[in-house]
Amino acid sequence: MTENTSRRGLLLGAAAVSAGALLTGCTSNEPQGDEAADNRPAASDTPGRPVTIGFAGPQADHGWLNAINVNARERAEKYSDVTLEITEGSNDTAAQIGQIETLINKKVDVLVVLPADGKALTQVGLKAMRAGIPVVNLDRVFNTPQAYRCWIGGDNYGMGLNAGHYIGEKLKDKPDARVVELAGLDNLELTKQRTQGFDDALKNYPNIRKVARQAAEFTVESGQAKMAQLLQAQGAFDALWNHDDDQGVGALRAIEQAGRDDFLMVGGAGALSAFRAIERDDGVLKATVLYPPTMAASAIDLARALGQGKGVGGLAEFEIPASITLYSAVVDKDNVDRYLPTGFQ
Repeated sequence: MTENTSRRGLLLGAAAVSAGALLTGCTSNEPQGDEAADNRPAASDTPGRPVTIGFAGPQADHGWLNAINVNARERAEKYSDVTLEITEGSNDTAAQIGQIETLINKKVDVLVVLPADGKALTQVGLKAMRAGIPVVNLDRVFNTPQAYRCWIGGDNYGMGLNAGHYIGEKLKDKPDARVVELAGLDNLELTKQRTQGFDDALKNYPNIRKVARQAAEFTVESGQAKMAQLLQAQGAFDALWNHDDDQGVGALRAIEQAGRDDFLMVGGAGALSAFRAIERDDGVLKATVLYPPTMAASAIDLARALGQGKGVGGLAEFEIPASITLYSAVVDKDNVDRYLPTGFQ
């Protein structure tokens, strides 16, 4: 997950990145002809030049990270012209640097890297770029754009913003509404960004006050423990925003054990367990805000396009974008059926 500066990228959905259609409209008064922008090559499902993609990510010790690996593998298998060289995930920065250097030495055509630590892996990203291997930086951003050709990732500030607006609209007619927040690890910039977005959204609803915040650790156990503390400290509130659906499993256990059902809950990330609970609509969890692991599939699409020297379908430019920020959609009972296939476990 990424630094706030990365939100300067385009707000595109993952599906738009992998679409094969071209823009047919002309954006100037010049007549359309052989020179028109919509004649430029764009990546499509039709087999093209063979591309070997090296993929390096952290250890899959969280449902979202495991879904990143699954999305990358499944997307690569879709293309007969793609060979995926995937490393064993590691949270040790030195080990991940070594794995990436191995891929560089193998002379893969393109690298897709989700760094365990963006700052610590910046130099190996620069090394790949200097070796003529374009890098697709996935989510956790390197310290300099010189270390990657394209960045694609989620919008942590947008998660908080959309969670806050969803809760705000639900409570806008309730006088003196009270909300609480179950955050993630407070030493991570992404947690601060999510909280900032949430707080900024709530400023639009003068009747709503955030009365408590607890920081958990993105784990089931911490979610249960910290939610129990919130429930003990706050006798009554109207809504809860939980930053992460994995820790939300523990939070829901604490809520059930306390026998509480007097508030609505919004989750974060897009776990299948959250989607199922929203679909059943028999508890406090009413929505979750996406941080889509499908970004890994889109990263493979982008890497393939880079390896084949093509642009992105649906855009007029010859080249793929330098930065793409994915939208944090809100999933509730009205649209959960659409998102069920993307839920991670």
